[in-house]
Amino acid sequence: MASVTSLASTVDQRIADALSAALPEAGPADPLLRRSDRADFQANGILALAKKLKGNPRELATRVVSSLPAHGVIKDIEVSGPGFLNITVTDRAIIETLAARAADGRLGVPHAERTGTTVIDYAQPNVAKEMHVGHLRSAVIGAAMVEILEFMGEKVIRRHHIGDWGTQFGMLIQYLIEHPHELDHTGEGEGGTEVSGEEAMSNLNRLYKASRAVFDSDEEFKTRSRDRVVALQAGDEQTLALWQRFVDESKIYFYSVFDKLDMEIHDPDIVGESGYNDMLEETCRILEETGVAVRSEGALCVFFDDVKGPDGNPVPLIVKKTNGGYGYAATDLSAIRDRVRNLDATTLLYVVDARQSLHFKMVFETARRAGWLNDEVKAVQLAFGTVLGKDGKPFKTREGETVRLVDLLDEAVERATAVVREKAEKAGLGEQEIIENGQYVGIGAVKYADLSTSAVRDYKFDLDQMVSLTGDTSVYLQYAYARNRSILRKAGDATPVAHPELELAPAERALGLHVDQFGEVLGEVASSYEPHKLAAYLYQLASLYATFFEQCPVLKAETPAQVENRLFLCDITARTLQQGLALLGIRAPERL
Repeated sequence: MASVTSLASTVDQRIADALSAALPEAGPADPLLRRSDRADFQANGILALAKKLKGNPRELATRVVSSLPAHGVIKDIEVSGPGFLNITVTDRAIIETLAARAADGRLGVPHAERTGTTVIDYAQPNVAKEMHVGHLRSAVIGAAMVEILEFMGEKVIRRHHIGDWGTQFGMLIQYLIEHPHELDHTGEGEGGTEVSGEEAMSNLNRLYKASRAVFDSDEEFKTRSRDRVVALQAGDEQTLALWQRFVDESKIYFYSVFDKLDMEIHDPDIVGESGYNDMLEETCRILEETGVAVRSEGALCVFFDDVKGPDGNPVPLIVKKTNGGYGYAATDLSAIRDRVRNLDATTLLYVVDARQSLHFKMVFETARRAGWLNDEVKAVQLAFGTVLGKDGKPFKTREGETVRLVDLLDEAVERATAVVREKAEKAGLGEQEIIENGQYVGIGAVKYADLSTSAVRDYKFDLDQMVSLTGDTSVYLQYAYARNRSILRKAGDATPVAHPELELAPAERALGLHVDQFGEVLGEVASSYEPHKLAAYLYQLASLYATFFEQCPVLKAETPAQVENRLFLCDITARTLQQGLALLGIRAPERL
């Protein structure tokens, strides 16, 4: 596996060298290279240099051009406007660079040397509660970042910080103790077989509703439930065993939902709130002894100069409550200690709702004051916005309840299957392939709608738009891939072969230059944690391929060499699309 230097990087280096040669007095300078509509690239860096050197930018630009070698990658360079450089590369350079990419299984994308460990905290459902639409974004965005970072060579450890601890378990466990027959329905389906995810959730919902009804109406049961919380926290054996049954039953359900999402979740990566219980007291003691946290009205708190309430008084991060109970902050800070100390984390990436931004800002600052985060270890919140309905309001059912994630995914697959079925006869699909592709298209549509939006922004959940064959949708990308593969299947004896000696049409050049940017886009996405930039790149790739398909006959090209070269462009485009979609967690069917 060998990384391939992109044309943009090559041109950037050539211009930088020419800048140094023509203007040695300026020192190292950035050409500020970017893609351009007027040529292949435009370099704008001379304007800033001219200001620094108090010179005429057009004259300086002319000197730089004269310092460039007249051969190699660059075909033409002209001075434009106040001192821009418009640069065109040779057709040969485009095809030779793509041929080098095609020869590599990773499409020439560099594989970084591992220098640290990233722990990603994502997909955090709650035990004994149904997953709803609000759980979608953390799972989808987090899984995409895991794939992208691992592909780029980083060591990644997944962590699913599930909500598996809290006062509600006192009520649930106490009810089970008093109604032991209810356990007969938990963990077994009909005939002793394992229950499905839906059955597991149905069991948990029934138990929750029954225990809640008694809790709200019976004061003595309420007291016993609160005592049961104390027993749970004290490690009572019977109480813990029943608590574990709730966790296990919930995992059956979680795995079924993640399976629908075509997402792998591994048991060792699930470390819930309970996983840090043994560290809570020590965390609080360290914070108090070091003066990071102080006692305020009986509670252990951390204060910040820039966090104040509406009354102007400081709002603290409460680590330990007045009654001796621990707040979420104690668990989150203990998790940071564990991940830094035991997992050797150098980056902690939290894929959590933007509405928790203040909490994590305070947690991270507290960890920095305690020395758990520093110049070598950083924590980042990849904050995401809210999923909205078509009306622009938080997504709810007609009855005003939160939408169940399973229902939403099932409807997406149902809609997508109808779209696939409409095209099935033309594509020659059998019933099994229709069903499989319906799942790939439906789940892909949900993921892409999420990932194509900047994470921090809210987005409207509109299934009609998501499964549309036109516009910025995963279906459009999947059809572009399938069309591409269809051409390659129909090629007969002709094979994809790069021909650098051929002259390229404008649509071929545009497609080739965009394919060449794949590695740079992935590098930017990995460093900025912005998967929507990969989605935007893939949509543009599919759009450029559509233009190429319309303007450049492939199998009916003028010469056998041109047929082979265009098949080569089809092949590397298909491979790039497939790889890019896979990194977003979206499958690309061969036929649609």
